[in-house]
Amino acid sequence: MTTAMRKEFLKAKKVAHPNSRKSIAIAKRTRKITNRRKAKINGLIKQNLVGEKMLWIKEHMIPDICPYTPELTARLLETYITRHDEEMEQILIKRSISYKRNKQHASREDILRMTREKEQEEYDTCGIEIPDILNPTQCEMLRNWNGELRYMTNFKFRRFGKKHLNALKKANKESKENKDIQAKVSKKSQNSSEEVKFEEIENSLNKSIDSSENNQSIECIMEIE
Repeated sequence: MTTAMRKEFLKAKKVAHPNSRKSIAIAKRTRKITNRRKAKINGLIKQNLVGEKMLWIKEHMIPDICPYTPELTARLLETYITRHDEEMEQILIKRSISYKRNKQHASREDILRMTREKEQEEYDTCGIEIPDILNPTQCEMLRNWNGELRYMTNFKFRRFGKKHLNALKKANKESKENKDIQAKVSKKSQNSSEEVKFEEIENSLNKSIDSSENNQSIECIMEIE
């Protein structure tokens, strides 16, 4: 029990009537303190869960790749969703060996199964929230993160879903194809300009040769005369 709640209970003991305004006010303040504590605990639990997820993502990223591509992000998240599959298989094996152990790991199995279903649903719909590893700065920051929860506020989180990542993959592919086409066109135009220049040089050489031949023929005619 916190100090604030203890004080409120001591005040309540001194109050004569339980339905008096003072008793109601004390009960209201006590509920506020309790709700505040619950919210704080829930916030810490959520922060720890996010921290665990970030550590898993960091530890399973391919070294020396920054930023991550949509293809690699999709593969990483799909592996993250199935991270408990091996443990679930072990539970099933233990259950099949002994009937007495059927209920021994039931609660753990239910937690793992529900977690997997929830994360799979998130990935298929709104997306799983992780640091934006497609961003070079955020990707590098995650790689250098030491696991301290107080630095989590520095990260920019983003939801990545299956449809969203497929759309990004398609956009990247089209962008790459457009760049390849532009490179081919510029190369072709460069080759064409080089051919034109070569033709111009050849024509000018031919003209100079023709001109010199004409001059020689004129000189020959003049000598004959």
